Amino acid sequence: MSADPLHRAGASQRTPTNPPPHGSATSAIEVRRSTRRRRTVSAYREGDRTVVLIPARMSEAEERRWVGVMLDKLAAQESKRVLGDAELAERARRLSDQYFEGRARPRSVRWVTNQNTRWGSCTPSEGSIRLSHRLQGMPEYVVDYVLLHELAHLLVPGHGPRFWRLLEAYPRTERARGYLEGVVAADRLPHVPGARGE
Repeated sequence: MSADPLHRAGASQRTPTNPPPHGSATSAIEVRRSTRRRRTVSAYREGDRTVVLIPARMSEAEERRWVGVMLDKLAAQESKRVLGDAELAERARRLSDQYFEGRARPRSVRWVTNQNTRWGSCTPSEGSIRLSHRLQGMPEYVVDYVLLHELAHLLVPGHGPRFWRLLEAYPRTERARGYLEGVVAADRLPHVPGARGE
């Protein structure tokens, strides 16, 4: 994500970057530098790309950091809109096409409210995938990881080496697993009544 050294003072500078490692449907990131922008960073979706606006004087390391922060922020905002079952099934189809060459084809994908100890489940004989409602509102890449995990079970039933090799195709597997482990750990912390109000 190196900056283009050729830019006019006061003009925006566009830096197309590689596709994000964030597992989103976005196919490209474009960083726009501006000498008029002093401290603020913002981002928005524009068709199939994400545009990140940053100050021109920002270093490459700061640019990389802020691109990651803004992608996560956009993903969190988008995931707050709860997907319906039909949208969830379409998302599963796209993920299967992208990461498993379309080989994992569930017959049904839906949210359920009776899974409080598991994030998702799959019944390969029925071709059904169920995701816990607790995932609603989590970042997009986390929901995508759980969907991919269950899609992989349509191809490989257990959690052996073949199964984990399938999931290596998804670049945010480790990050998503870390996120979910953090949620589980936070749920296990002792609750101290009244601590917030003091």
